[in-house]
This record gives sequence, structure tokens and C-alpha cells, in this order.
Amino acid sequence: MSLLRRDVLSLIGGLAVSPALAVSVPGPDAPDAYHFAFDRLEGGRIALEAYRGKPILIVNTATNCGYAGQFASLEQLWQRYSGRGLMLLAVPSNDFGGQEPLEGMAIAESARQVHGATYPFAAKSTVRGPDAHPFYRWAAARRPAEVPTWNFHKYLIGRDGDLVGGFAAGTDPVSQQLVRAIGQQLHAA
Repeated sequence: MSLLRRDVLSLIGGLAVSPALAVSVPGPDAPDAYHFAFDRLEGGRIALEAYRGKPILIVNTATNCGYAGQFASLEQLWQRYSGRGLMLLAVPSNDFGGQEPLEGMAIAESARQVHGATYPFAAKSTVRGPDAHPFYRWAAARRPAEVPTWNFHKYLIGRDGDLVGGFAAGTDPVSQQLVRAIGQQLHAA
């Protein structure tokens, strides 16, 4: 009996230290968006799994960007569709032009004071390149022609957790194109 116990403990110990068997952050081959989470500005995590079955709009933002007026348009979208199931997540990023100089809660506070933004904000993240947040690497692998090239790029995740599409920075959040795509996901069975 002690031999079996020793073998089991040895196996468990080996799993704990084996890099090949270690639990890792999901990568570009993850089956859907529900495998990802973002750090919250105020601490804790925002797990996309919590929004399974609902469309999710993820937008990389920057408070000093020329597109910062979209914070207010995103708020209109949030007010209009959150009650029907839309999740909207702002992901502050300093990747484009160094236009997010703020840190922590100051980012959301600025967007709230200047643009009335009340939707959730993730912690500042990298959204492009090899150091990008795992969600952004996954989205880039899924839709390589629709990667963020500037602040306020929008990714729409369908109710099934798959990437419906990417919408360029210049696409107004309340544009017919984006509203139609969100509406289709809200009505999808």
C-alpha cells in the first residue's frame, strides 16, 4: 500500500513541476472566446465565460485618442442593448501613439467624467504583437485581416463564443453596420 501511495505522490509532484504539463494561458488555438479573462481595473478578473450565450463587444480604448468621443457612443450602445444581453468591455491600451497615459482606475474615471461611460473597463493591456493579451492573439489568429490598427477597434463575439468580426477604429459604435451585427447576435437562437 505504501508503494502505491509513494507512486501517486511522485506522479502528482511530477505534474506540478513539469512545464509540458503545466496549466497555461489559452492561446490562439482556444476553441472560443469563453476561455479568456481580463484583469479588472479595480482588481479581480472579468471572465468571458460569465457571458456565455450573450454577444460581447470588446473595444481597445485610449482616453487621449482622437476617437475618444466613441466612449459616449459606446455608452449609447451599452444603454440600448445591455438590458437585452449585450456585454461591452473597454480594454484600455497604450499601443497606438501612446494615447493612454493614465493608469488604473483613473482611466475609467476619466471616461466616466468626460464621456459618461458606465460600462466595464478591463485593466490596461497590450492588444497587438507577441506580447498582446491572449484574447487579442486568439482574435488575430481567427481574423488576421481584422486586427487592431488603432485605438477603438471593436471585436464582436457571438452568442456561441466565436468571433463574429472586427470593426475598424473609424466605425462608430452606433453605426448601422455594427448595430445590425449586434442585433443579429441578440436575436440568434
